[in-house]
Amino acid sequence: MNVIYPGSFDPITYGHLDIIKRCSSKFDKVIVGVLSNSSKKVIFTIDERVELIRKCTKELKNVEVDSFSGLLIDFAKQKNCPNIVRGLRAVSDFEYEMQMALVNRKLYPELETYFMVSGNQYSFLSSSIVKEIAMLNGNISCFVPKVVEEKLVNKIRG
Repeated sequence: MNVIYPGSFDPITYGHLDIIKRCSSKFDKVIVGVLSNSSKKVIFTIDERVELIRKCTKELKNVEVDSFSGLLIDFAKQKNCPNIVRGLRAVSDFEYEMQMALVNRKLYPELETYFMVSGNQYSFLSSSIVKEIAMLNGNISCFVPKVVEEKLVNKIRG
């Protein structure tokens, strides 16, 4: 069975990678769907995010990285993959994710959403926090891989 792990991944963190690695051991194929959302302010372009994720997952042979815009259900249909996995860090994530899962299922009845709880060491981690720390010249090396850290620091600090 194949699964899509969607998100904006701006930038990808160790929390995201934990979910990807765990999914890669449970599913035949993991499609990391990188959302291009023009209304969201991002640091990295869609191509940069896709490339960073590919670099960070290159050892996982059953992981494919692709970008999409628009509805997740349309991307799932395009990929012929009616399975989605969403990571949950805290109870507060569940309410939003449950709502999205129900809406997606209403629009695409064959779609299944699986929830994966993040590891304890990543339950506080988000891309927004990483970006904020980097913008304030903090050390982000424990939150993102080296290739992401270097690219993010170069983007922010010029």
